[in-house]
Formats: sequence, structure tokens, C-alpha cells
Amino acid sequence: MELDNSIIGMTGESFTFEVEKGHIKRFAEAIGDNNPLYIDQEYAAKTPYQSVIAPPTFLIAAGANGGDLPLELDTKRMLHGEQEFIYYKSVRPGDSLQCQMKVSDLYEREGKSGSMQFLILDTEMKDPQGELVAISRMNIIYRKI
Repeated sequence: MELDNSIIGMTGESFTFEVEKGHIKRFAEAIGDNNPLYIDQEYAAKTPYQSVIAPPTFLIAAGANGGDLPLELDTKRMLHGEQEFIYYKSVRPGDSLQCQMKVSDLYEREGKSGSMQFLILDTEMKDPQGELVAISRMNIIYRKI
């Protein structure tokens, strides 16, 4: 499949991501981050956050819950180029995040091996009141044929 600008604005299915304390702890351990703010409620209660919060890259785990776009991409032509997290609020155990992925941009650049497309995918994550908590922004590099 070749990509064109008509896909900008395309959205995936909405899905819910439930944030669990144990998941935050296992994630922090997996990335080797022993910051007590992520695992120790007693310590975290004494901070301005007043409770355990999720590490900055934790929201990558939300993508495993669904919300794929209706695109048929050739995975042999794809490379994960960059991941960015834009936070509006801290993510805490017990949060229920309503998530939806959308195509935010598509642009082309010439590389050493030919034309490449850059597909920007934003997953917006909102709280139950509809307020934006965070955006997980992924840049996919897609080699043109």
C-alpha cells in the first residue's frame, strides 16, 4: 500500500487503558528505573504528586490494548523512528484512560536509499471527564517502493 495525504485525520477504534499499580511497578522494574516515585506509595505520598505516578515512557504499554488504524502497512518497509510523550497530567494507578489513535501527519523525504515517508501517529489519552491527559506520538518511517 502506498500512503497519501488522504489518510491524515484517519482514526482508529477508541479503547480504554486501565492503569494498575502493579503494572507501573513491573514497567519501572523492566526499564531498570528504581525511582521510588514509581513503586513506593509511602515515599510518593511525601512528594508534590502525593501518590505513585507512572514513569514517563509507561504509556507505550497502552498501545498493546488496541485501537489500530484501518491501514494495511507492509511491516517489512517500516521502521519505528521516534516516540514522544506529551503530558498534560500525571498518570496514576486507578486512572482509566480513553484512548484513540489518529494519523496526524504524513510527509516525504529523500534518503540514501530512496524516498521515505514519515507517518506521524498520535494516540490521545483522556480522563473520564474528557480532559486530555497525554499524547503518545509515534513516528513511523515507511520506505517507498
